[in-house]
Amino acid sequence: MTEKYHETDPMSDVISDDYRMLQMISRFGIKLGFGDQTVAATCAQAGVDVTTFLTVVNYLKDSAHAHVGEMAEHINLQALMKYLKNSHTYFIDFRLPAIRRKLISAIDCSTKNQIAFLILKFYDEYAAEVERHMDYENTHVHPYVDRLLTRRLPNETFASVVHQHTDNHASIEKSITELKSIIIKYYPSDSNAPLLNDVLMDIYMTEEDLLEHCRLEDTLFAECVRRLEERVRQSCYDMVDDEEEDATMVNASNDGLSEREKEVITFVVKGMSNKEIAEQMFISVNTVMTHRRNISRKLNIRSAAGLTIYAIVNGLIKLEDVRL
Repeated sequence: MTEKYHETDPMSDVISDDYRMLQMISRFGIKLGFGDQTVAATCAQAGVDVTTFLTVVNYLKDSAHAHVGEMAEHINLQALMKYLKNSHTYFIDFRLPAIRRKLISAIDCSTKNQIAFLILKFYDEYAAEVERHMDYENTHVHPYVDRLLTRRLPNETFASVVHQHTDNHASIEKSITELKSIIIKYYPSDSNAPLLNDVLMDIYMTEEDLLEHCRLEDTLFAECVRRLEERVRQSCYDMVDDEEEDATMVNASNDGLSEREKEVITFVVKGMSNKEIAEQMFISVNTVMTHRRNISRKLNIRSAAGLTIYAIVNGLIKLEDVRL
C-alpha cells in the first residue's frame, strides 16, 4: 500500500512525488505559486475542502488498493462533483482538441492519403463519444445528485441513471485502445515520425487519465451517491411514517392505541423481530422502535407475555397464531 499524503505535507512535495497531481490540483481550482505551504494551507487559500482533496489524491495514488467504503465517509460530495465537472471541461475543451491539432500536424491529411483521413475520422468519432458521455453526466447524473443534496427524492434510482453512463466507460476505453493500435500498426513511417510518436504519447497519457477518471466515478463517486440516496430515501420513509402516525392517532381506541400500534403488537406477539416488522410494514426499524415505546407507555406493559395477553383479550390475534 502506497504511503498516504497528509494535511501537513508540503503541497510541492505532493506534486513532485507524482506528476499526475498537476492535473488534479487544477481541477480542484488550485493554482501554482503556493510556495512551501502545506496541503491544508493551500486548500484553505483556494477554498477547497482539504479532506475531499486528500481523499481523491490518495485514491488516485493507489486506486487498486483503495478502501472505497472507508474513503466515501470523508468525501464532501459537492466538492467532488465540482472536481468531476472541471475534469469534463479539461478533456472536452482542452485535452482532446490539443491532441487533434497535433495529430493533423503529424499526419498527411491530403485527399490522397486515405489512411490519414480515416485515422483523423476515427479520432473525431472517439472525441465525440467522450463528449457525449460527459455531457450525459453533466445533464443527467449530476442533476440527480443535486436533487439528493437538497433532500429531494427523485422518481428514478441512481442505478438506473448511471446504467448508460457505466456502459459508456467501457466503450470509451475500447475506442482509444483501437485508435492507438491503428496508428501504430498501419500508418507508414515518414519525416514526421517524431511528431507522430509525440501524439501517441499524448494519447497514452490521456487514456491513463481518462481511465482513472472513469474508475473514480464508478467507485468512489458512485459509493458516495448510493450512501446519500439511502439516507434521503430513509428520511422520506420516516416522514411518511410520521404522517401516517398522525393520521391514525385520530382513530385511536379507548386505550389510546393507534391502528399502526395495534398492528405492531400483533407482529410482536407472533415473535417477529423489529427488522422483520419494519419490512412487513414498509417502515424503518427506528419507527418500529418508536411504536413499541409508545405502546409500552400507553399500556404500561413491557413484556412479550403481557402484550400477548392484551392482544388475545382485545381480539387483535387468535391464540393459535401466537408463537409460544
